[in-house]
Amino acid sequence: MAILGKIREKSIFLIIVIGLALFAFVISGALGTGNSDDILNKPIGSVDGKEIPLENFRFMVEQTERNFGLTTMQAVDNVWKQYVRNFVFENQFEVLGIDAGRDQIEQVVSSTESIINDERFINEAGFFDFGLFTDFIVQIKNTNPQAYESWKQQELSIISSAKENIYFDLIKSSIAVTPKDAEIYYHLENDNIDIEYVKYPYSKIPDTIFKISDQEIKNHLNKNKDKYTTDESRSIEYVSFFENATEDDVQNIRESITNLTKDRYEYNDVSKLTDTVLGFYNTKNIKEFIDRYSDEEFDSIYLTKGKLPSEYAEILFNLKTDESFGPYKDINSFKISKLIDRKKNGSIRASHILISHNESNRKPPNVERTKSEAKKLANNLYRQILKNNSKFETLAEEFSDGPSKSSGGDLGFFTEKQIEPAFYDFASKNRIGKIGLVETSFGFHIIKVVDKEDLVLLATLTKKIVPSETTSNEVFKNATQFEMNSLNGDFQSAALEKDYNVRFISNINRLDENLPGLTLQRRIVQWIFDDSRIVGEIKRFDLSFGGYVVVKINEIKDKGVLDIDDVRKEITYELLNKKKAELIINDNSNLLGLEEFAAKNELEVITANAINQKSGTIVGSGEEPHIVGKAFGLDEFKTSELLIGNSGIFMLKITKKTIAEDLSDYSKLASKLQSEERENLPSLIISALENTAEIQDNRSIYY
Repeated sequence: MAILGKIREKSIFLIIVIGLALFAFVISGALGTGNSDDILNKPIGSVDGKEIPLENFRFMVEQTERNFGLTTMQAVDNVWKQYVRNFVFENQFEVLGIDAGRDQIEQVVSSTESIINDERFINEAGFFDFGLFTDFIVQIKNTNPQAYESWKQQELSIISSAKENIYFDLIKSSIAVTPKDAEIYYHLENDNIDIEYVKYPYSKIPDTIFKISDQEIKNHLNKNKDKYTTDESRSIEYVSFFENATEDDVQNIRESITNLTKDRYEYNDVSKLTDTVLGFYNTKNIKEFIDRYSDEEFDSIYLTKGKLPSEYAEILFNLKTDESFGPYKDINSFKISKLIDRKKNGSIRASHILISHNESNRKPPNVERTKSEAKKLANNLYRQILKNNSKFETLAEEFSDGPSKSSGGDLGFFTEKQIEPAFYDFASKNRIGKIGLVETSFGFHIIKVVDKEDLVLLATLTKKIVPSETTSNEVFKNATQFEMNSLNGDFQSAALEKDYNVRFISNINRLDENLPGLTLQRRIVQWIFDDSRIVGEIKRFDLSFGGYVVVKINEIKDKGVLDIDDVRKEITYELLNKKKAELIINDNSNLLGLEEFAAKNELEVITANAINQKSGTIVGSGEEPHIVGKAFGLDEFKTSELLIGNSGIFMLKITKKTIAEDLSDYSKLASKLQSEERENLPSLIISALENTAEIQDNRSIYY
């Protein structure tokens, strides 16, 4: 009877939950996305009328997700940028008749680090061999069609890169910085002036003495439409309902993992006897036990102390064999760990000086010495260090061919499988502080053993801290009830009634994926940007990390000129400063010098030194390029008229003008500036081409 009673109680609760779910389902159906088959037949996008193929785009997105570990929308963004770039360049290539042959493709391949460092393409002399690379491509064409299809996509990118290099080279060759240009740049940067100035700040005049009408704001907006445009965006408010474990859930999980440590007795229906089931402390089949009862499988990797949970690392590392510790909390789990084995000095820290030669594996490109020359140099350095081991780090930084040279040769800790056998053999067999000379496939190593540490193998029983079914059901019920109450009344009032926290997000873009407080919520963004949506609509969404969110659309902004209310504050501020400038100039137009201007308006005369035209900054007033430009046009000891600046009205006097001494030859500076211009050119060209292209973006339909 007690069991039947529990079922009845649970059934009543389930009926409520199912009823709410059905209601929410009806709501969701009535408020669907509205996408039709016609919309889904659109291409993913186009550039200057040339369509981007949808299937190819999807294939590239999947490849990018898989190869680089990106989210779907991150991959979509990367692939889109590459397609747009390729298409705008293809138009340029067609106009200019640019094509790439084998030589150009080989040049791009031979400068791609991931390819030239692949051992499959290294010849007997130790160099990258383009022939080996092409043979490999022919081989995968015949043996691995899927890999070959992936290569073909990469090949298109390589060909495009080769064409881009030709295109950039053509444009770079037309860029020239003359010695005269360099001279002008030099003086902009090095000529200085010292000034005395008085600034009448706009903030000194109260805003209340002026009235800015709506018509004035509208007129200003109409005259400056390009300045006040916006992309389409949406704003929402939402209440989230997270599925978090309650204190009771946490306590129950702790008790459940503790119970797994104890032996228990079970009646065997076959033998008709009571069997003893060994717990975690006493089991002999530790791997089988963990794989059966733990939320994480048995891990057979030996660990250093630094790889253990930081709060309990000391305790876990110093356990004796078969000794256990726990339960302890690690991030979002309860764990009990048992020490299974210890490898004495299994982790070693060493420093080395690597001397490579022309036969070495993965030698640096600039190394040309022979093996005998390398051995001679290594022996010489070894003898120096034996005489004075304090020279080790200095000699490593000067002579080592390894990447660790920048840290004095320090390799950090490593284990047997992470390093060449001969290197590990020396380091493991010798005491801390020992220095020796060893040869490996990478060259000759002068090795110093720095430290040694044990490795431990732990068997860890894990139970993740997750909400119980009861907790999850309660969260679902609350979220669904709030959605219903919001639809029947006011969103804010419904939240206030239950003391729920309402959060706001503004300026959401069509292709956003992550929202503040709501990561990976692409479905929400797709819903609010559907053309059938209206302000005030409400919908509940599942959260990928557990729980629900109820969303209300607050604002829908279309692309175009901003509404007057959106820019009222900004334009009002600009118009007020303009009126203030006119008032200040009219009231002070008859004054002759800084002292009169300062005295009349209760201002002070400020000194600012070493001002140059390149920075356009005045000490005490910030960026004022217009004022700085006017100042450089004055003669020494001359006083300016009243000048309109960004932050106020200025009057200034030049107290000193220092013209930098001319260089004897401006050709070196011209060459440096020309190199910088050419280096910055590619990004500027890409931006210019994309800005002038006619781009149709339909990504939001499919993603």
